[in-house]
Amino acid sequence: MYMSDLKTKPTDKNVVEFLNKVENPKKREDSFKILDLMREVTQEEPIMWGDSIIGFGNYHYKYKSGREGDWFLIGFSPRKQSLTLYIMSGFDNYEEKLKKLGKFKTGKSCLYINKLEDVNISILKELIADSINYVKR
Repeated sequence: MYMSDLKTKPTDKNVVEFLNKVENPKKREDSFKILDLMREVTQEEPIMWGDSIIGFGNYHYKYKSGREGDWFLIGFSPRKQSLTLYIMSGFDNYEEKLKKLGKFKTGKSCLYINKLEDVNISILKELIADSINYVKR
């Protein structure tokens, strides 16, 4: 599935209200910390994308196939399993940083963290900034 097939689009839902509904108190607390961290790094205000993703900034993409659309520069979602951070650049260029990050799992462009104590926050900030700079280029 291509991103342009996704129904996930910016909404006018309230980010704070959404995060206040996160059932797990620790995950809720960590989510607010990630919110502040991403706000600080991006200098952007958070926007709800669909029902459960918080995105910062946006960019227009266009694939060689001709498909195009808009997506956030960086985002996260407090999922049941873990805190999911959407690192749009993927992880190919970040082996050294990932070695120093701590305990996590990755998908194609998802970073899965159980709790913020599991990771080095300053390395996480660098990863977020690097990804944003990569996408903007």
